[in-house]
Order: sequence, then structure tokens, then C-alpha cells
Amino acid sequence: MKRISNATLNEEIYFENLENGIKLFYFPKKDFTKKYAIFTTNYGSIHNRFKVKEDGELITLPEGIAHFLEHKLFEDEEDDIFTKFAHNGAFVNAFTNFNQTSYLFYSTDNFYENLDLLVNFVQNPYLTDENVEKEKGIIAQEIEMYLDNPKWRVFFNCLKGLYHNHPVRTDIAGTVGSIKEITKEDLLRAYNTFYHPSNMVLFVVGDLDMNRVLETVRNAGKEYEPVDDTPVVVFDNEPTTVNERLIEDYMSTSKPLFYLGIKDNDLGQRGEEAIKKDITTNIILDMLFSDSSDFYHKLYDQGLIDKSFGAYYTGKENYGHSFIIGQTHDPKLLSALILDVFKDYNQFINEDNFSRIKKKEIGQFLMGFNSIEFIANNLTDLYFQDFLLIDYLDVLNSIEFGDVEDRLGSHFKEEFSTLSIIWPNNGNDLNREGDK
Repeated sequence: MKRISNATLNEEIYFENLENGIKLFYFPKKDFTKKYAIFTTNYGSIHNRFKVKEDGELITLPEGIAHFLEHKLFEDEEDDIFTKFAHNGAFVNAFTNFNQTSYLFYSTDNFYENLDLLVNFVQNPYLTDENVEKEKGIIAQEIEMYLDNPKWRVFFNCLKGLYHNHPVRTDIAGTVGSIKEITKEDLLRAYNTFYHPSNMVLFVVGDLDMNRVLETVRNAGKEYEPVDDTPVVVFDNEPTTVNERLIEDYMSTSKPLFYLGIKDNDLGQRGEEAIKKDITTNIILDMLFSDSSDFYHKLYDQGLIDKSFGAYYTGKENYGHSFIIGQTHDPKLLSALILDVFKDYNQFINEDNFSRIKKKEIGQFLMGFNSIEFIANNLTDLYFQDFLLIDYLDVLNSIEFGDVEDRLGSHFKEEFSTLSIIWPNNGNDLNREGDK
């Protein structure tokens, strides 16, 4: 396996591109008892419109199909996949987000047997017309449950306000209507397109025998014909404007919930450039809204926020947004104060404050390497942005106060903002038929 090292972090990682196309990374963590593996396809909920070739036919699959497929891969003709891992003393799980679908397990014993099982079950779907129909009812209940969750609703209402067309505005699980349309053939088409090993990566973390890891994955992997073309995901044009500035809803909650979203229109970056933007934006949000900031304490002393208050930025190549979130008795006043501080931030953002927050970010990142979950999950997420986690500290160290000022001026603008509010339901429930 090829060795990749970083002198600043003093860590190394090993890489092998297997014959069938799987990209295998091994991150050694000496003396750790827990071992972790995560097998991921570059396929999430936003990838439901695509061409197999650049000049090929445009294929549109129902919303929620990536999440549906994740559910179905855990079904086996002989036995339940969860039971098989449990017998080997392992915890297994999976998740689908906007950009990827991941299958993972961790264990202290029987790691290589579990690794073989992971690679095998992800590469051998068991789909029938009957089990697909059965799953529709299960996922419909899951969708209804989330629709009745105020925190989930205020989040997706904000995304619907920020975006006109981008599929990030749609629930990862789809809608009850969209999953009814899903067929076995749809699932097989999605699987055959996006689960080819050339579109997947496997990260293994722990105190392990590198050669045995490589041998296990190589023997478990199916043979695949190489592909000349990777799927091309197609997105409709997304305007720079927001779709709606204010979205209000009523649900059963003790206090009003709010999400203030700010749309990012500086898009198209990958690799180090994208990671630098991500870190810089989150440093700004930390400087203003973390519980150590002066502005946080000003809002807290006024009784406008509580411990639920926080902020974060998330961004990919074709979308991005900052969120300031929490619960408050006056979300509109709080939103106005937050937008005002972006216009006049000098009281709260300066070079001393920046230096303190940057040191804090460095410390938190280094502490993360005590967790194999942190290592594996961040390795995976950053890999699909053409970046390796072991180079993260170099980018963080390179950020200067001027980068913060530039980003403040370009991103945090009131006209790019959407305020989503969930008010306590006092008999004024809005018509929700459009969500079903």
C-alpha cells in the first residue's frame, strides 16, 4: 500500500486502489482497542437526476431513493445483516445524507470477519418486488415521524426558503408520495450506477495488520468490469437570490424555534480552497456566536437566547449555507440583531479574538484524533471534496485575519438570508397538506 504522511500532524495513512476499483485507505492507530470501518458511495439524496455518460439520456429517479436503497441493503435472503454483525460482537449502522451513503461498523474483536461481511453485503443487494413494497410502509412512517418533529421542520423549512431549485431543499428520505413511486428496477438502476467500486471508498481505522486488511478487502470484493464514465449528476440552475425571506409554521413546541440561514453564492471550489472557505466561515461563526463570545453573552443577558443557541456553516461544491439556530421568545428581533452585527462586526471580531478562536479550533481538531469515529467519518467526508484529513491542520494554520474579513464581506449579507420560525401551536395550526 502507498504511504501518505504529513509532517505537521505527524500522522500517516496507507492507500491502495484495488483491482475492482475500490479505494482502500488504512489509518493506523496504535494501541487503540476499538477498530472502525466505513464503506461509502459518492451518492446522496441530491443525486437523483443524472446521466451515465456526459452525452447520455437524462435519468430522473424518485426523491428519497438513495435513503431507500440504504434501507434495502441490510436485507439478506438468509438472515438479517444486523444479526450477523451482532453475532461477531460488532455494532453496524448506516446513514444517507445529501451527498453520500455510508455503511459502517466498529468492534474490538473479530474485526477481519466483520470487514469481510461489510464489503460483501454492500456489494450484494437482495431486492425483490415484495421486499421493496414492504419497505415503503416502513419509510413512510419514518417520514411522518420527522414531519411531526419541530426541529426537523424548522430546518427543512429554512432550506426551502434559501433554495429555489437545488435538491438540498428536499427531505433526504423523500416524501410519502415519492417513495410510493419507487420500484425494484429504480433501485437496481441507482445501485448499478452509483455503487460501482470506482465510485466508492473504504476507510479502515485502528491497530490492525495492514496486509491482512488489504487481503480481506481484496478477497471480499466482487469482480467488476472497469468503467470509462462516471455518472454525471445534473442540477437545475440555482439563482443567487433566496426563495423566501420568511417562513413561519405552527407546531407543538414550548418555545418558538428559529433557523436563520444565509445562502452562500461563492461556489465551485474543491480541495484545499473549499476546506479553507469552510474553516474560515466556521471561525467567523464561532467568534460571534459561541458561548465564549461577547455577542453571545449580550444576547443571553437580554434573555433572547439559551443553551440551544449555536451556529455552523456547511458547504459543498454546488451549495452552501450558514445557520444560526436555537429557541427564543422573539425570533424576529433576534434575527434583526444578528443581521445587524454582520454589518458592524468590529466590536466583536478583531485580530486578538481571531487568534484565540483559531487556537481553540486547532486544539479541538487535535483532540479529535483520540476518536476513531472522528477520524473515519471526517476522512470520508473530506475525501469526496478531493482532500485528505491529515492535511487539514496545514490549511487551518494558513488562515489569516484578512481571510476572515474578506469572507465576512462576501457571504454574510441580509439579502441572502431566510428566517424559518416554528411558533408554538395554540390552535392556529397551518395547513400541512403540501408536506405529505
